[in-house]
Parts: sequence; C-alpha cells; structure tokens
Amino acid sequence: MGNQAETVVIVGPCAAGKSTLRQGLETHGIQVRVIAQEHSGIRGLWRKHQANYLIYLDVDLPAVHERGRPSFPAWLHNQQQQRLQEARAAADIYLDTTKHSINDVLNRVLSTIKH
Repeated sequence: MGNQAETVVIVGPCAAGKSTLRQGLETHGIQVRVIAQEHSGIRGLWRKHQANYLIYLDVDLPAVHERGRPSFPAWLHNQQQQRLQEARAAADIYLDTTKHSINDVLNRVLSTIKH
C-alpha cells in the first residue's frame, strides 16, 4: 500500500456486507466510503467519490434472508441489482459474499489492495 492511504468506495445490494467490510478496512488504515447506490436511481453516484478502488459486494436473496432480513422482497433485490449494473461492470474488485465469511471477504480485499 505504500505511505499514501488507499481509498475505496464500496457498493452493493442490501445485506452484502458493505458496512462490515468498511469497519474491517478502516482498522487497516484504509479510507472507505460506502455509497448507498442501491437506493438511488442515479446510476453513477459512486463516481462522485475519487477512490483508488471501487469494490462491488454481491449477495443472493436467500443469503439476504439469512442475514436478518427474512421478508426482504425479491422485487426489491432485483431492482437493486439493476440499479447497480453500471457499478458492477466498473468495479475493480467484485466479490460475491453469499458463501464467504466476513474475514474471508476482508482478506481477499486486502490482498488485492496490497498488491
């Protein structure tokens, strides 16, 4: 990472682990912004923040339900996926967090950022 602090922007659908990853990265001195792009019709909202990396965290609907949102509707999950298409395509790091632990996601991101 060098002497200059890395900056990242994290986007993804609800319950993908954005806030949890932010907390983990911040403990490693990385500046993080979580953009609530999934709630906005402004497709390029994440672009307004200059960052070294755009991280896209994905998750499937059954995992959203398991992560404490049992009544989260499929139509909303699908809408969020559509709103995030542009960010997903532009992401420097894409991780599907569905079957990965918090530590696994953090370590994968850190290994990419440090190289």
